[in-house]
This record gives sequence, structure tokens and C-alpha cells, in this order.
Amino acid sequence: MINKPYQLVALGLLSVMLTACSQEQGGAGQPAATGAEVHQAEVAQAAQPAAQPATPSGNTGEAEYLANCAACHQANGQGLPDAFPPLAGSTFLMEDKERAIKVALGGLAGPVEVNGKAYNAVMPSWGHLDDDAVANVLTYVMSSWGNKGPTVTAADVAAVREAAGGKFDQAKVEVHPGVPEAVMVYEGTRQQIAGARTRMTPGAPPITEEEYQASQQIYFERCAGCHGVLRKGATGKPLTVDITQKKGTEFLKALITYGSPAGMPNWGSSEQLTPAQIDMMARFLQHEPPDPPEYGLPQIQASWKVLVPVADRPTKQLNKLNLDNLFSVTLRDSGEIALVDGDSKEIVDILTTGYAVHISRLSHSGRYVYTIGRDAKLNLVDLWMDPPQTVAEIKVGLEARSVETSKYKGYEDKYAIAGSYWPPQYVIMDGITLEPLRVVSTRGVTVDTQEYHPEPRVAAIVASHEHPEFIVNIKETGQVLLVNYSDIKNLQVTTIDAARYLHDGGWDSTLRYFLTAANQSDKIAVIDSRERELTALIDVQKTPHPGRGANFIHPEYGPVWVTSALGNANITLIGTDPAGHPDHAWKVVETLQGLGGGSLFVKTNPASQNLWVDAPLNPDPKISQTVAVFDINNLKAGYEVLPIAEWADLGEGAKRVVQPEFNKAGDEVWFSVWNGKAQKSALVVVDDKTRKLIKVIKDDRLITPTGKFNVYNTVQDRY
Repeated sequence: MINKPYQLVALGLLSVMLTACSQEQGGAGQPAATGAEVHQAEVAQAAQPAAQPATPSGNTGEAEYLANCAACHQANGQGLPDAFPPLAGSTFLMEDKERAIKVALGGLAGPVEVNGKAYNAVMPSWGHLDDDAVANVLTYVMSSWGNKGPTVTAADVAAVREAAGGKFDQAKVEVHPGVPEAVMVYEGTRQQIAGARTRMTPGAPPITEEEYQASQQIYFERCAGCHGVLRKGATGKPLTVDITQKKGTEFLKALITYGSPAGMPNWGSSEQLTPAQIDMMARFLQHEPPDPPEYGLPQIQASWKVLVPVADRPTKQLNKLNLDNLFSVTLRDSGEIALVDGDSKEIVDILTTGYAVHISRLSHSGRYVYTIGRDAKLNLVDLWMDPPQTVAEIKVGLEARSVETSKYKGYEDKYAIAGSYWPPQYVIMDGITLEPLRVVSTRGVTVDTQEYHPEPRVAAIVASHEHPEFIVNIKETGQVLLVNYSDIKNLQVTTIDAARYLHDGGWDSTLRYFLTAANQSDKIAVIDSRERELTALIDVQKTPHPGRGANFIHPEYGPVWVTSALGNANITLIGTDPAGHPDHAWKVVETLQGLGGGSLFVKTNPASQNLWVDAPLNPDPKISQTVAVFDINNLKAGYEVLPIAEWADLGEGAKRVVQPEFNKAGDEVWFSVWNGKAQKSALVVVDDKTRKLIKVIKDDRLITPTGKFNVYNTVQDRY
């Protein structure tokens, strides 16, 4: 069972199907509320006494109600005057069972009359709950507080979902409008902002230096990933002082406490933040954001450490490991990686790294592992040592996601590059020592509105096989940079306009074309690394997240590259063979339906006949704890579901199944079962051909495992 505060946050975050500024219809056909209407309701709610905690009687529907509904409608069903209508004795609720189900699934916005009194509030969608949960809640409210309404069954709920044609699909629920849960969960960081300069602002309410510093840290941990370090807005709305001061403290407290159907998480009612913290944050947001420190070459240079000089490193492999089949496994919340022997399935060593390593990349030689933490700490691990150990480290900023090494012939491993979220920049280093050589800012104008953006973060980076270049995604501006490292003193950078917001991606099977997701634009950009130009922008749905994608030969369309999605169940196949299959090249040739939204990774292998798709951020545990596998020679047959988390047998917890990764031979596929830091996690190894369990790797040191990177497959860009 998930801890209640976190469960409530997840429910609050995942419930939003209505957006305050859209023209979509609510669950019962009312127009969506304006932002003013949303916040008027929130402020009215904030002015009322909070619902008193109640102890569930054991009734499943009552427990769901108290967890999800009582904050607005109160534990006694009486609602809040002038804000949220009562459910006790509600004729609106009782007179139409189908309408009640639609409201629960799709939310309700706009004017409504209940028991002769008008209300104009906003109710979020609870469509992320499964059919049983929705039925239990509705049956509870229709039979409580003197109500004598009908029983609602799971079949009733399922029928309404089906009749709506997917409108109430659990997979389509999002945290922010257009931003699924992954942006909140997978993109978070807990990096300190030491050195930021306090900025007290005229017209803002008083705040002490200690409160300012504490609020700054809360903001960076929970808010900056969406709203940006400078609060200019990214995937979330801008929170600049010209907006926040007009709203005022009470308004902001209500917004932070209860969230918004427009996408704001309910940090207070979910007990993630205390009332004192919320009051402090409401005042903090009316002051100018702290000036986060720049992190230039002097600071980077000061952080650089060569722990084992090159002259003291071995000249041959000293251990007996089969390095080609070694896995580097991210232990997200412990700030470590586990090196796991793919042959014996034993942990070789646990190495301290930066916090929440985003990726491990291998040198061209396969000797060195480069890890980049979300705290922008880069570790260089020498796999020839016995045991393998970190030989150099450096901090390239305050927050980062990407690292890569040079791969063009004659430049193999000569240079490494790391890209930062803050400051927005990339750093070119010596590939073997990590000595910093060049720091380049990515601040610039956006591809669409041609407006200056102060915080364009560096996302995915890959190394070209066609030219001595790094291919660098700039998230907020939507530009792809071709950084030529043949002469770093006179650096040449080619800018290719693509689409906002660029994120991750990978190569096609020829290693010529780089396909990358502009996930907030619902597009895949195709970069021809040989001709050094944009080949195509391909429309896909919804919020694509390919990881590095997957390549295989389609029986009808030839070579294809695959991405799954965060925002829906789509698995999109794109033709990638302009020479052999020109009619299908750079087009969506087929769209499969997977388990649901919330997918982060797809994977296959040249030796495999399977396509594996995860969905760790789907709100339904029956989906997030399993994995879908397709036969690539019979895609129309649909997928088989494998109960990976059940096989792991870990006990309580979220047990998200994330990131399929093949061994070198391509006959095993490994999964992380990602649990809470205080809970048991595991790695699960499956036979690719038979789809049967081979082994569950359990160890107390496997704390929150997520990404896994097989040495051979990563060196070869094989996925």
C-alpha cells in the first residue's frame, strides 16, 4: 500500500482531465471553467474550516471517499457553503445514475443547481481510478447520510467509459494540462541551490531570510521542474511577481493547498506540505525568485577531481568480468549505481555517484562508464580495475540530465560532453580525465515565437557517427545543435530548428538518422546526421517518450523506429528506410495500443522477435506493475501481459516496472521493479524467447533501481 500522503498527491495530480482555459466539456456537458472561476472556488474553499479527519468504517467506498472527495464535500457530505455543493440529500446526484458516473469520470465545471441553490465551482475528473473504485465511491455516497440512491456496479462504470469512446480512459489523465505524471515524478530533483542570492521585492508580504531560504529549497525540489528555476514557465505556468502579487497571499495559499483542476497539485490537502510551509511559500512566490548562481568554468574547474591519474590506471583488464555483458543500474534515491554481472546475475559493486543518475553512457572502447546525476555530478568509472571504481569526477552545474562521448573515427573518446538544466549550458571535457575545456550557454530564442528564453535546458545528447559532432537537444527553444568538436578553440555550432520541447531520442538502425521527441509539441523530429539537416517533423500522440526508441524490421513496412507515450496507450511505428521503402519513410506506418499511458521505454534487439513496452507511470497498478510484449511478426495479435512485479514478490509498495534492457546475447530482457526508498526493490530477468521468468535479483542494496545500461548494447547504440 502506498503511504497515504503520497497516494493523495498522486490522485490529485492524476485526476485532471478538465483544463481551466480550454473549451472542452465537463463530464456532464458543462463548459470548462475559466481560471477565475477555478480560483474563486479554491479561495472559497480555503476560507472554510478543513474537513475533520474521519476514520473509515471498513467500507471500501467510504475509504475512497475520505481519501479523494472529503476535502471539498466534507466527511459528512454537507459540502462547503458557496463553494462546493452537498452530496447529502442531493437531488442532482440521485436523479440520474448515468450522469453521476459521467461526473465522477469526467469532472464537472460551470453553473449547477443543487437542492435549489446555485454553485459555480469545479470538480476534477476521477477517471484515473479503476471501475471498481469509482463504483464503490458512488455507491457509498448514494447510500450515506440518508441518501437512498441506486447501487453502482463496475459494469455500469465500464459501460459509460465505453460509450464515451475513450474520453474517460484512465491512460489519458494528466498532471498538468498536456503534462503527464512523468514530468512530476521522473523529472524531479532534490539538488541544493547553495549560493543563490535572496531578492526581497517591494509590494510583497514580509518574509524572513530563513523563510526565504527554506521556501527556495521547497520550490526547487517540487516546482522548478515544471515552472522553471526563474519561474518563467516551462511545462507549467509562469509564476512571475507581476502575476503572483496580484493574486495575493490567501489566493496562493488556497491554490497550493487544494491544487487546481487546471493542473496544480494539491500540496496541502495531500499533506505533502504543512500549513506553515504553505503560508511561507505563498509569501515567497510574491518576491522575485532568487538569482540562482551561474556555474562557469572556475566553479566547474574547482569541482574537478582526478582520483586515479591516467598513468596509474591499468593497461589491461584486471578483473575477470565479461564486461560486454555488465549492467550499470541506476539506484535513483540512494545516489549510487550497481554494477551487475549479466552472466552470474550477481552484484559486482555499488558505487557512489551523483543523485538520481539519469543515464549511464559508455566510452567507445567500452572501458569507461560515464554517469550523470540530476545534481549535475559526473562520475567516470574504469571497468578495467579490480573492482571497477570511479577514477574522475566533476560537477558541471546544479542540475543536469545528459552525457556523451565522441565517437567519430579518429576522435574516439577524445572528448566528453555534459548538458545542464541549470545553468542552461553544455560543457566539453577531456574524455579520459574529465578536465573541463569549454563551457557554452544555450540561452536564446524559441523556434516558434522567436522570443528570448532565459532557461533553455539541455536534454538528450548523442554523438554523430558521420561527422565529428555532438547532437544536442535544447528543450525550451526547440533547437537541435550540431556541435563540431574538431577544433574546440574555434567551436562551430550549426543550429537546426525543430519543435519545442525537445527531450529524448535515439538512432535509427543505420545510425544515420536521429529521431527525437518534442514531447510537448507531440512531434518526432528526424535529424539527418550525414547531411546535417532536419529531415522531417512527424505528428504523434500523446506526449511521446521513446527513451532511445526501438528498431526492427516490420513485415510490411521494412525498417521502423518505435516510440511509446506518456499521455496515452499509443505505440507509434515510424518508417525509417527512404532508400528501400520511400513511400513509408518518415511517416507513421502503424499505431499499436499498449497497456496504457505512462510509458517511458520501448525496447527490442536484433536477436529478438519481441517488442517490450513498459508503463511505470500509469495510475493503475495493474498496468504499472506489468509489462506488455508484442510479437513483431504478428503485431495485430496484440500484446501479452507479464506480471513482473508479482514475480518479484516484494510485498507492499508501488512496484513500478520500468525500462526493459537486453543482455548482450539478446536472449534475456531485464526489468527494474522500482519501489519506495524504504521498501524492497528488485531486478527481474525474463527469457526473451519463452517469456518465462529466469531470475529475480534481490538485495538490500538495490534501492530504487530504475535505468539499466548493458555495456555492449550501449556502446553499439543497439536498441
